[in-house]
Order: sequence, then structure tokens, then C-alpha cells
Amino acid sequence: MNILVTGAKGMVGTALCNNLKNIRDGKNRTRPDITVDEIYEYDISSAPEELDEYCRKADFVFNLAGVNRPDNPEDFMKGNFGFASELLNTMKKYNNKATVMLSSSIQATLAGRFGNSEYGRSKKEGEELFFDYAKENGAKVAVYRFPNLMGHSRPNYNSAVSTFCWAVANDEEFHVNDRSTELELLYIDDLVEGMFDLLEGKERHCEFDGVEAVAKEDGRYCYVPVTHKVTLGEIVDLLQEFKGQPATLLMPKMPSGSFAKKLYSLYLTYLPKEKFKYAMKMNVDARGSFTELVHTEDCGQVSINISKPGITKGQHWHNSKWELFIVVHGHGLIQERNINTGETVEFEVSGEKIEAVHMIPGWTHNIINLSNTEDLVTVMTCNEVFDPNRPDTFFEIV
Repeated sequence: MNILVTGAKGMVGTALCNNLKNIRDGKNRTRPDITVDEIYEYDISSAPEELDEYCRKADFVFNLAGVNRPDNPEDFMKGNFGFASELLNTMKKYNNKATVMLSSSIQATLAGRFGNSEYGRSKKEGEELFFDYAKENGAKVAVYRFPNLMGHSRPNYNSAVSTFCWAVANDEEFHVNDRSTELELLYIDDLVEGMFDLLEGKERHCEFDGVEAVAKEDGRYCYVPVTHKVTLGEIVDLLQEFKGQPATLLMPKMPSGSFAKKLYSLYLTYLPKEKFKYAMKMNVDARGSFTELVHTEDCGQVSINISKPGITKGQHWHNSKWELFIVVHGHGLIQERNINTGETVEFEVSGEKIEAVHMIPGWTHNIINLSNTEDLVTVMTCNEVFDPNRPDTFFEIV
């Protein structure tokens, strides 16, 4: 399949092309029903004759080209409606009936109703052009009215989320007019998956009740079902948590598919290079070091423990706290003893064979570096973040 992507250098176009290349090159095998042969990338800097060639060869067209903030309002119609006309006329020139996708906007639903913006009107006119094209030529068109998009884009332009991410990551000032303002956001990865669904003929159809997409099997429009409704206040509060994480070590909850998980990934793309790395507090003494790596709200913490040759660490027990010791380098011995029954166990551990060993509540335990030359490096997870006021840690030799 030869795929033409217009607006290929924009936020959506870049992400879509990158991921189409992953399929083409066999790096992404999650979509076995999609075969990509050629990807034609067309953008504002491309030569007109390239569009002619691409429209002749394309088996599928993603029309993502458009303007959001032109210097002159009249350019909305030129950029959004005018180019769509040029694209479809070129397809007709070669009698190419390939499926054509149109990237429209929820603002098109407002055209003629609330404010009649030039942008919304140009998008609405573009939609009608595509629907007429389908009727006249028998080609399949898929018109998507996207809500606010969330991906890496230029700050201080047309995405409040991008602006906030950039400002927080770069210690720049920003202003929130109304924290209660709610946005419906479509994350770029979810959008790309929606485009893959379209390539497989599994797109979702809908009609619009105001700005709400209502699923309808024979609906005129298409939509991506995974969006998030969040307030500006919720967005900036999460971003401030992300910013503080290197100091607090506390990783906010980010369940699979959650808005927080997607926002954190986006936030990281705005970090200046000097913030890619940050120092951690190492508690160092003659025995080695102990460094807390990550704290979580509900799953405790992860730490790294380094023991010098011949050193024994631990020699304590807990009432309810439990730990996992995972030796990743060196050669050691873990010993445990039940403080009530006296029963004992021991495990010889090595970075050559990585295993996890439970430290059981009510069992005093230690870890001994058996090497005379090498450090013993142990990853330690614990079910709670250490609280010096309630340490639940009691010294007792194994």
C-alpha cells in the first residue's frame, strides 16, 4: 500500500509518518493486516509536482494539511478549504478512488452557531467538499472532527497543554485564566492508533450532538473513542508533581491508559537537555551506600544498596513491612530467622543468576557480601516509603 500524508511535518503528520515507517520496516508487528510499501510525505515546502505524482500513485490518503493561526484570517479558507480542493482535483485527474481521510476540527460544529469563526467555517466547508467528492466519485472518505490534540507541538501557539508542559519543564512563567475550564483531549498515540484502525477498515462512526460525538454505526463522521476530559487546574497540578519528582522521588499514580501517564510522557519531551539527568541522595558510610530511587503513593519504594567486600548489612526485622532483595552484581548470602520460632533459612545469591528473595515480616534478616574484592549491588523494593517517625525496623542479629 502506498500512503500519502499531507501536512507531514506537523505534529500529527510527524507522528503518523514515524509510526507508518515502523510498520513498513517491520519494527511494529501489532498490525499484521497493514502493509506499507511507500510513504509519500507532502508538506508546505514540497514542490507542486510532488503532489501530482503522489496523487497518481497513492492507495490511501491522510489529509492532515491545514492552518491554525495564519497572519490573515482569510488564509484559513485558503489553507483549509483551498488545499483540500487542490488535493481532490488532483485525485480526480488520475481517476484515483483511494480512500481519503480528512482531519477536521470540533470547531466545525460551531460554524454558523457560536461565533462563526473563520477557522471553524473553513473546516466546515472542507468537510462538505469531501462529502461531495465521495458522492460524485464513489470514493470512500473518512472525516474526523478532532477535539483538542495533545502531543509535542510548539508552545505558545495553539495548544494550552503544550504551553504548560514547556513552561513547567523550563521554569518559565505561565498563567491559567480559569482552573475549572474543562478540555477534551485526544493524545497523539491514541490518534495514531485510530488512523491504523482506519487503514484496517475498523474505524468508528458517529454523529455529533453539539460538540459531543455520539457513536452511530452509519454515522457521517469518524472519531477516535479514547479521549480525556480534564480541567486546566488538574493539568497544571499534575505538571507541578512531575516537576517535583526528582526532589521528592514520589512518582504520581499513572495507571495504564490514564491521562496522567500520557501527560507525563508529553511533559518529558519538553525537558531541557540539562534536566535529562539529576542527582540522587546517596547515604554513604564505610560499609557502602544506600540510595532511594523511587517512591510511589501505593506501592512503597525502590532503592539500591551497595555493600563493600566482606560487609554484612541488615540485622533487623519488621512487624508488617516486607521487602524484596534482588542482587544484580556480586556474590552474597541472605540469612533470615523467625524471631518467634527460631526457624532459619539462607540463600546464596549472585548477579550471575538474578533472583528475588522475600524478607518476611517477623523474620530478622541480613545480607552478606561474600566477595573479598567486588561490591555487592542489591535492588531493594519495600511495600511502604520509609517513615522515620514510624520506621517499623528493629535491630536483632540473625
